[in-house]
Amino acid sequence: MKVVVTGSVAYDYLMTFPGQFRDHILPDKLESLSLSFLVESMVRLRGGNAPNIAYTLAMLGETPRLFATVGEDFEEYRLWLNSKGVDTTWAQVIPGVFTASFFANTDRANAQIASFYPGAMAYAAKLSLTHLVDDLPDLVVISPNDPAAMNQYVDECQQLGLPYIYDPSQQIIRLDENALRKGIEGALALFVNEYEFALIQKLTSMDKADILDQVKFLVVTMGEQGAAISNASEDFHIPVVPPLKIADPTGVGDAFRGGFIKAYGVGLDLETCGKVGALAATYCLENQGPQGHAYTPGDFIKRFRGHFEDRGLLDALINIRT
Repeated sequence: MKVVVTGSVAYDYLMTFPGQFRDHILPDKLESLSLSFLVESMVRLRGGNAPNIAYTLAMLGETPRLFATVGEDFEEYRLWLNSKGVDTTWAQVIPGVFTASFFANTDRANAQIASFYPGAMAYAAKLSLTHLVDDLPDLVVISPNDPAAMNQYVDECQQLGLPYIYDPSQQIIRLDENALRKGIEGALALFVNEYEFALIQKLTSMDKADILDQVKFLVVTMGEQGAAISNASEDFHIPVVPPLKIADPTGVGDAFRGGFIKAYGVGLDLETCGKVGALAATYCLENQGPQGHAYTPGDFIKRFRGHFEDRGLLDALINIRT
């Protein structure tokens, strides 16, 4: 399956706070909130929604195309992604600009406070999917990005007849009602977490039934409660795969998406796709950063079968790279 992944490309600055944020937030003083947390560690890691999703796809044997704008500091990152099987031909460098940066502080309860500097991502609308007309993909992933670019990619997918997964996530609050509705109404599927799903329903006045009238399926991730997958006729609850340890929640949702999309691309049913996503998410959770995990398709299948029955379906993941 030829997959194009659009979205942010960023360096993640990850910090850990040796306490719990909630212990320092005074509910009756929120209007004058002013806090500074002394952290005990910080690392810079490769991140961004698009390469995070693409990385998991590559771990499972795909050669996804990264379609994004990046800064002059991207070359080391490019070489890393290329070495893992991600095609970065369409990662366009914007002269004189840094790659986007994500600053996340995680406490002992795995709660996060984060900020995002867009950098080169602000130029994403300069890239057009029409440039791919000589080699159109089978699927486009529209993940969080510059809002103008996200809207543009929705328009272009609809004009070119390209199936796309709509994953507005962190950018929901930057997209107006009409943009969200248009993105949903033309999508193959909508991916959101539980809070984002409630927010989309509020902003668009579309309930679950309305959304399922427009998309082939809906995926709602729910953290420790797993994920809910729905189509017009069925609902599936996908449990989490218990982690061996919890290192860092950053990028877990992106890993879920990468695993799900790979399974969907080889024709597996929605429930199995969700379970593949759940295991991909757990691998990410067990390691620091959104691209700190590594495995072969064979390793993945062996661990999967320790938790789920697949009746041999996951053999489709072996030795497939497109």
